[in-house]
Amino acid sequence: MSRAGFDPELDLMVERVIRAPREAVWRAWTDPRRFEQWWVPAPALCRVERLEMTPGGAIVTRFSEDGSEFVPHLEAVVLVADDLERIAFTNAIDSTWRPADPQPIAMTAEVLLDEHADGTAYRMIARHGDPASRGRHAELGFADGWGTVTEQLAKLVEK
Repeated sequence: MSRAGFDPELDLMVERVIRAPREAVWRAWTDPRRFEQWWVPAPALCRVERLEMTPGGAIVTRFSEDGSEFVPHLEAVVLVADDLERIAFTNAIDSTWRPADPQPIAMTAEVLLDEHADGTAYRMIARHGDPASRGRHAELGFADGWGTVTEQLAKLVEK
């Protein structure tokens, strides 16, 4: 479980059991080539520019709807990277450690991986600074977007 807990007034969550070992899920989060395969909802394509899963490292991705023009997608700083257990990152700070004003929403994401009899208990929490930001993220399709990429992640590692 998250160190800070889950606040339904401020947080959104996706959780599921992924029928693969934690090592496989961790590798999909930390290997740039694997990360590109699931990070954005298909049929859009992802390009990883930086994926440094260490505290203070960066996650910088671009996406393309048609495979020709790639536009900015995520620029974030990794806050926590506990091997096989937890990743936390925020887009409120950019990859050069400068304060950011990410659009459409600032958030801190926490990914938790726990042992499960059927593989990995996977939980992703998006934390927001206020209820309005949480509501905006929900309206923008958090459940569909994060649900889709979680499903893509599962399909990649459950092979």
